[in-house]
Amino acid sequence: MFALRLRRGPRQLRRRIALTFALGALLLSTALATFTFLVAQGYLLGQRERNAVRQTYLDGAFLKSRLIAPDVAVPDVLKSADPPQDGAFVIRRGGEWYSTTLGVDTPTVPAALQRRIRNGRSGYVLARVDGSPALVVGLPLGRDTEFYRVSPLTELDDTLRTLSTVLAIGAGLAAAAGAGLGSWASRRATQPLNLVAATAAQIAGGHLDSRLPNTTDPDLAIIVGSFNSMVDSLQQRVERDARFAADVGHELRSPLTTLVASVELLDRHRGELPPRAVQAIDLVSGDLTRLQRLLDNLLHLAKADAGLDLTDAPLLPVHDLIRHTLIRGGHSPDLLHGDRDGKVRGDKFLLERAFANLIDNADRHGKGLSAVTIEPSGQSLLVIVDDEGPGVPLEDRERIFDRFATSGSARGSSSGTGLGLALAAQMLSAHDGALWCTDRPGRGARFVASLPKAAS
Repeated sequence: MFALRLRRGPRQLRRRIALTFALGALLLSTALATFTFLVAQGYLLGQRERNAVRQTYLDGAFLKSRLIAPDVAVPDVLKSADPPQDGAFVIRRGGEWYSTTLGVDTPTVPAALQRRIRNGRSGYVLARVDGSPALVVGLPLGRDTEFYRVSPLTELDDTLRTLSTVLAIGAGLAAAAGAGLGSWASRRATQPLNLVAATAAQIAGGHLDSRLPNTTDPDLAIIVGSFNSMVDSLQQRVERDARFAADVGHELRSPLTTLVASVELLDRHRGELPPRAVQAIDLVSGDLTRLQRLLDNLLHLAKADAGLDLTDAPLLPVHDLIRHTLIRGGHSPDLLHGDRDGKVRGDKFLLERAFANLIDNADRHGKGLSAVTIEPSGQSLLVIVDDEGPGVPLEDRERIFDRFATSGSARGSSSGTGLGLALAAQMLSAHDGALWCTDRPGRGARFVASLPKAAS
């Protein structure tokens, strides 16, 4: 779970980098496409307007030369003209409208252009004629004559539509390419983070000899060196603390053994002692037992903290291991259920100690052991220890695995050393396993130990 939380950050960072690249490419390509479209539209439309105005002057001069003849009919003049393809010539003379193709009953020339031409000025305007875009150019041919040239822009409009579609597709492809480039760049950029996360997860799991590999990248060399130096210091401190705990434990064993032997000698002669002395012997005997158990736990914790090399560790049948632990603790082996064939690789003594602590916790704080069940789960074996107690409150389910943490109010006893569950969790972690607490269906607490299953 720790490793998953570490790796989630780089994945989110990769998504953000890829999204940033995609958005950047989309914005840049959209801006470039818009600029290209506007420039192309302005150029093509301007060129068409210039050609249309020049051609209007030429056509206007031709029509004006025909219209000055006496008694000439405007329709006859228009028949001799050469209007643009799919376009039209429109003449207004004496308040009457004439056209080569369009009906004169409904003039299509915009009113604003008409007013401009009647004021003696030429001009042009973009308009829609019969639902299609067109360029209407007007020219005064005399005091009472107006000439309009209607040039269709359908072809230009189709060209611009095609250009806009191509540019839009290009912008989309650029965004997709940006996302792909961002994904590639993010993987390259976050690869060191993933390596740091994986190495940190291994160190958190107890593999203190894990280090980042050396790199030739000058930008990463400082990070790698600092990280490895930090882990070196951490390993040295852990090993120093473990050695100190082991040394203290060994130094305490001799006087503790002497005290235990002395108290046992006094206890054998308790009938010769006054009641107050017997009471003192009982108190000292109980505290010596608790101190002896505390010392054993400290020594085992020191061994677990020092790290385990599981490469050449023997294969251990979990069912036999727990059955032996139950019998040695005075429990019936009938309490053991589940898988009989699962094996793990590890230190037999430490694993027995871990399971013994879980069983002892059920006896001391859970009103008695209810059952121990072995279940395969994917690549792991789960050892489930149920008790008959009131359960563990939700807010205490992580704290109870801290060293010297007790939960007397919740579990009904505070006579433990506060190291039993911490020792079990540490030993399972040293075997690449885990330990957690949950509710037992019905009543009681359930402690679940997970260990990686070993191939037979």
